[in-house]
Amino acid sequence: MTSGNPGKSIAQLSVLIQSGALDPVALAEETLDGIRGYRDQSVFISLTPERAIAEAKASSQRIKDGRSLGLLDGIPIAWKDLFDLEGMTTTAGSVILANAPKAAKDAAIVTALKSAGMVAIGRTNMTEFAFSGLGINPHYGTPENPHSTDEPRIPGGSSSGAGVSVAAGLVPVAMGSDTGGSIRIPAAFNGIVGYKSTRGRYSMEGVFPLSKSLDSLGPLCRTVQDAVWIDAAMRGLTGSEVRRRSLEGVSLVVPETIFFDEIEPEVASAFEAALGRLSKAGAKIRRQAFPDFTELFELYAKHGPLVTAEAYALHRERLDAPEAATMDRIVAMRMRLGTKTAMTDYVALLEARERMIASLSRIVAVDEIIVSPTLPHVAPPIAPLTKDDELFFKTNGKTLRNTLIGNFFDWCGVSIPCGTGAAGMPVGLLLSGLPNTDEHLLGVALAAEENVRG
Repeated sequence: MTSGNPGKSIAQLSVLIQSGALDPVALAEETLDGIRGYRDQSVFISLTPERAIAEAKASSQRIKDGRSLGLLDGIPIAWKDLFDLEGMTTTAGSVILANAPKAAKDAAIVTALKSAGMVAIGRTNMTEFAFSGLGINPHYGTPENPHSTDEPRIPGGSSSGAGVSVAAGLVPVAMGSDTGGSIRIPAAFNGIVGYKSTRGRYSMEGVFPLSKSLDSLGPLCRTVQDAVWIDAAMRGLTGSEVRRRSLEGVSLVVPETIFFDEIEPEVASAFEAALGRLSKAGAKIRRQAFPDFTELFELYAKHGPLVTAEAYALHRERLDAPEAATMDRIVAMRMRLGTKTAMTDYVALLEARERMIASLSRIVAVDEIIVSPTLPHVAPPIAPLTKDDELFFKTNGKTLRNTLIGNFFDWCGVSIPCGTGAAGMPVGLLLSGLPNTDEHLLGVALAAEENVRG
C-alpha cells in the first residue's frame, strides 16, 4: 500500500484511494500519527481517533465493494473547534465551555461531509470565541506558522489551527469560519487556499456563532479544485456545478481605496507580479476608487463595528459572570467595547449596510471579480503581540482591515498564494465576488490559480 505522505491535496489522495493504492484506514492512522508526532502540539485541541478509524474502515469497505461515495470518500478532514461533533463538547477555543453539555449530534455541515465519506480527524485550535484575526490563544497555545524560519510567527485567526494543519501537511483540508477574515487570513499567512462562501450558502446549524450578520463558512485546503469539491459536498451535491472559466476577457477590478494603505513593499510587489501574469493570460484589469469602503470605516468609527455589537450581545451574560476572569483578557476587552453600541447605532449600521451593498452592485458588474492583496503584510512574530496590548490592537486591526470589507458587503472570496514577502513569508492574492456569485468566483479562481501562483 502507498503511504499517504504529508502535503498531498485532496485530488492526489483521492486518486490513490479510489484506485486501491491507498487504504483509508492506513491514511487515517498515518494522519493521526503525524499530528501526534508534530513538533507543535497546539495545532489541535483534540483528536477523534475512534471516530476516525471507524469512518475510515467504513470507507475502505465501500471502496473494496465498489460502492465508493465519490471523490471525497476516505479523505481526512479537521474541524475548527466551533463545529459540533456528536458526543463531544464544543469549546470554541475557550476553557469556559469545557464542561458544557456534549453535542447530541453533528453540525449539519459535518453530517454533509460525513455523507460524502470524509473522515473526521479532530478539532483544530482557534482564537477564543473566534474573536481575533491573529490566532493567539492563551489557553491552548498559539499554533506557530510553519513557514517561519527566524522566530515563531502568528498563524492568523481565528481559524489558526485549521490554517497550520493544512500548511504543515497534517491534513489535506480543514473547515473554518469567517466573520471578518478568519478563513482568508490564515490561508494567506500560511501559503494555502482559503475559500469564504457567501453568508448563508451552507447551514449554520450546530456551529457556534460570533456574529450572525457576518458569519460564513468554508474550507482551508491546498488547491482551488479541492475547495470546489468540498463546496459541492457541503451543499449535498454529488458533483460540482462549478466550471473552469477562461481568463480571456474576465474583468478584474483592483480597489484603490483602503486595500493598499500601509502595505509592505514586498507584499505589493508579489501582488503586482501576480496581477501582471493574470493580465498576460488575458484578464482585463481596471483600477477604481471605492468611496463606500472609506464610508464603512467611518461608520464603524461612529457606531462601533457590527461584529463587536453582536459578539457582546451573544456573550453579555458570560462577560458579567465570574467566569469572565478565565477568558482571554484581550477577547473580553474587545467584546466589552460592544457596550458602546446603542440600539440606534446598531440599526444605523444595518440600514447603511443594506444601502451600501446595493450601491456597490451598481458599480461592480455581477460577473466582475475584485482582486486585491488578501493582507497588507506578512505574518508578524508572536512574542511582541503577547506583551504589548497597543501593538496587538493595531496589528489586529490592520490584519482584519482588507478582509472585513468582504464580510460587510457579503462577498464570497478565495485567497490564493501569490509569492513571498519579508522573511520569506507567504503572500496571498484575494479574488472576491459579489453576493451569491460563488460558482462564478470559483470558476475564475480555478482558471487563475496557476497564474496567481506563478
